[in-house]
Amino acid sequence: MLHSATDPGSSPRGSDYGYPREPSERARTTVPVFLAALRQRQGILFATVALIILSAYLMLRQVTPLYTATGSLIYQPNIFTLREMQSILRTDPTTEAVMASQAELLHSLHIAQRVAERGNLFDDPAFNAALRAPGLLRRSVLRLRDLFGLEADEPPDEDDETGPPVDRIREQTLTAVRAALRATPVRGSHVIDVSFTAADPLVAAAAVNNAMDVYIKDQYAAKHAAVDRATALLDRQAGDLRKQVASIEESIAAYRSNHRLSRGMHASTDNEAITHLTEDLVKARTELAGANARLDVARGHAGAAALAALAPSVVQLRAQTERLAVQIQSQQTRLGPAHPDARSLSRQFAEAERALKSEVARVVAATEAEQNAAIDRVAALEAELRRAQQDEDRAAKAGIPLEALERDLAAARSQLQAVLERKQQTAQQAAVETSEAREISQALPPTQQSSPRTLQVMAASAAGSVFIALMLVYVLHLADGTIHTGDELRMVIGLPCFARVPEVRRRALGAVPIYDYGVRRSLSPFAEQIRALRAGLRFRPEHLEPGHPDHPTVLAITSARSGEGKSVTAIALGRCAQIGGNRVLVIECDLRLPTFMLRFAGAQSQPPTPPPGLSEILTGDIEWRDCIQDDPLTDMKFIPAGRPSGQTLELFPSEALISLLYRARQEYDLVLLDAPPLLAMTEARVVAAAADGALLCVHWRSTPRATLLTALDLLHDAKAKVIGTVLTRVDSHAHLRSGYADAEVYRRRSRHHHRG
Repeated sequence: MLHSATDPGSSPRGSDYGYPREPSERARTTVPVFLAALRQRQGILFATVALIILSAYLMLRQVTPLYTATGSLIYQPNIFTLREMQSILRTDPTTEAVMASQAELLHSLHIAQRVAERGNLFDDPAFNAALRAPGLLRRSVLRLRDLFGLEADEPPDEDDETGPPVDRIREQTLTAVRAALRATPVRGSHVIDVSFTAADPLVAAAAVNNAMDVYIKDQYAAKHAAVDRATALLDRQAGDLRKQVASIEESIAAYRSNHRLSRGMHASTDNEAITHLTEDLVKARTELAGANARLDVARGHAGAAALAALAPSVVQLRAQTERLAVQIQSQQTRLGPAHPDARSLSRQFAEAERALKSEVARVVAATEAEQNAAIDRVAALEAELRRAQQDEDRAAKAGIPLEALERDLAAARSQLQAVLERKQQTAQQAAVETSEAREISQALPPTQQSSPRTLQVMAASAAGSVFIALMLVYVLHLADGTIHTGDELRMVIGLPCFARVPEVRRRALGAVPIYDYGVRRSLSPFAEQIRALRAGLRFRPEHLEPGHPDHPTVLAITSARSGEGKSVTAIALGRCAQIGGNRVLVIECDLRLPTFMLRFAGAQSQPPTPPPGLSEILTGDIEWRDCIQDDPLTDMKFIPAGRPSGQTLELFPSEALISLLYRARQEYDLVLLDAPPLLAMTEARVVAAAADGALLCVHWRSTPRATLLTALDLLHDAKAKVIGTVLTRVDSHAHLRSGYADAEVYRRRSRHHHRG
């Protein structure tokens, strides 16, 4: 009998309601949807950005500002021309590895120690942690220790026999100074940038200048020490060579004395004598050869005549003889041999021949004498030359050891001379030697802090805050399982959304209760959406029972949870229909938490005890017409819940409820049932099933989809017919920022239609 107002042959919810049609994840993560979520949650977006930027600013205010001073030096290694200097100070080509090594030297603990000593940084609390005031955590530990009477931990004994004593505070200070010191080689050059970071700009600049000065002076001192070592080495070598030269000279003098060897000009005279003897011997032999040749010619065939011909006297006599022979021949031919002139010429010719022979004999005798003399001279020269050569050989054999000694002496003297020259060059180079590094730019006290970099940090925090805010909005959007628009509601459950009732703010309400706002502000967006709900219900003929098209509609208005605006919607819809000329009756079906008398308190004062209502009607204690009360604003009729009863669930499944609804249909055009929340009270399903149709109120951006679908399942199980939904308590400003199509009604240019 309870189902007489419903369709007993209702089909499953998929065909009745057309749901579920859950929007896909892709549809929820498109750019327009995300932009709409950004516009809806711009408050969270701006609040997150502002909070992160403010937090960054407050953190920067708490950080001690640091200043970094920077100086520059150039590293140009000198080239050593001396082998001794090259062996002591080896200079490699200036490569990136060499520059990196020099930078590490500048960043060494030795440089840090010298900087700390010069700048008195051991007494600076910024670097010596022992001088700092204890922090909050340390003070808390000390207080707890004093409170519980605990003894402080004894530091370990530093006087360990296995090693030297360790000064932990000094080591920590040096580590802090070294961490603040930086040395960076400039790529592609011989320049090294030296920087130091400290809370005091003067301390930072002084530390950089001290570091560069210590580095340069250490290099200069190292070079001078190398020069001193090289000079000492050369001095030792020169002394050894002097002793060696003196020893060799003494050995040479003793050898000459023992072997009676001459030196200087006497030694060269023997060589010249041998040379002259050799030359004289060559000449004598040449003369002997010429004499032998002449004598051989003379002794040979017609040799004497040929030899004689070589003498001037022989030549004259021979010429005379030849003339006489010619004359004799001529006279004999002309005068005959018996002629006296011919005979006279013959006698002259015979005398000339005798004289020629006599002269030739004399020349031969003289040539033989010359030959003998030449032989004797050659023999004498050869003997003398042999004696000279024998003397020279004895002297040469005796001079071989002497020459070795003299060569050793020359080598020692040469080495001594080279050492003395290198020693002089070392002294000259030491006089003009400079450090391999020099300053090109001293550090000045910085005027701007290097850390924290407020502008960069704030810019980064702003960018990061925007990113975090966007991610937060995105995560909230993905995690948001609520309903945002009427179209989304229609997609989820497949039912029409008749209205998007806005939530009226306190400022807009003023002194007007929200239940009276639709009547007193009839041209407001709130009243307009109530009228849209009424119009949506009017254009649905399926809410009438079959066979009774003229009967009024019994409509149950419910929600999944409490606080979703179902009672406000029911009262506002009833008043709107009453003003429109319909006879309206609103019945409060929430017997456990009745509120009608409080909500209508502005029009009708609430009595000390609740007036009779639906509870008394269902129990049969009173006639239903006696419980009807009037709304003074619109003449709308309503029945309150009545006195609370502990047996509410047993009251609704009764013939009394069916009878009440039947008689109400006879007298009213519209009967609205303000049902309790579906998930809170079981009787809501009974009320929805007894009505001709159910209207589900959904709280905008509050009711989860899963909760909504669960409520629909309960209605389906109760065989209730859900005809539509209402999106309630919509934040018009946030919904307008989202850019959804159904938010246009809240736009400012449309509000001139809603003046009230």
